[in-house]
Amino acid sequence: MKSGIFRTIILFLFFLTSANVSVAQTGSSRVKTSKDSRKDVIQLFNGKDLGDWVFMLKDPSVDPSKVFTVQNGLIHITGAPFGYMRTKKSYSEYKLHAEWRWPAEATNSGIFIHAQLPDTIWLRCFECQLAAGNAGDFICANGSDMNERIDKTKKSVKKMNPSNEKAVGEWNTMEVICKANTIEVFVNGVLQNKATGASASEGFICLQSEGKDIEFRNLILTKLKN
Repeated sequence: MKSGIFRTIILFLFFLTSANVSVAQTGSSRVKTSKDSRKDVIQLFNGKDLGDWVFMLKDPSVDPSKVFTVQNGLIHITGAPFGYMRTKKSYSEYKLHAEWRWPAEATNSGIFIHAQLPDTIWLRCFECQLAAGNAGDFICANGSDMNERIDKTKKSVKKMNPSNEKAVGEWNTMEVICKANTIEVFVNGVLQNKATGASASEGFICLQSEGKDIEFRNLILTKLKN
């Protein structure tokens, strides 16, 4: 009788220990997955400074720190002189999330992707247009090309749908998905353009100074899994 009770206690302790090990392993696996997922997400702007960016202006006599600034946790670009700020690193296979607004007047700017060195005005890239009324157009700059640019006398590829930009002072969202030689551009959740056969599949990301004041926030790059 006593030996039977003893065996029951031993079995109970064995199953209890096994269950604890299983839970611990599951928890460890979840933590690992969380860490791996964080590695796939890159904050291109830390909300404090522009130390991770390189600057290029058409007029080299102008101090870039007067054109590209951080104000109240936002990137503020004056729009003059012409130029851009670009990432220090080159990227491919990603989804880029960016938010922008016109603080005072709807004007002109753009987000460059797959930008190629050397730095110049304007460097070889695909511009995802932000010009008021045309957000979502492509500009094939300095020799860049795609299947959708049928008329080779023009650099632009028009967006698919009517403009869906928000009013001055309101935040807009652009998401750019780059996979192999395909580029998709969403403006405020609407697919506005798609490029196939793009002549480049990786490069730097730039924010343009061309026009008047514009602000950016929440620049988030998510690496796509193969």
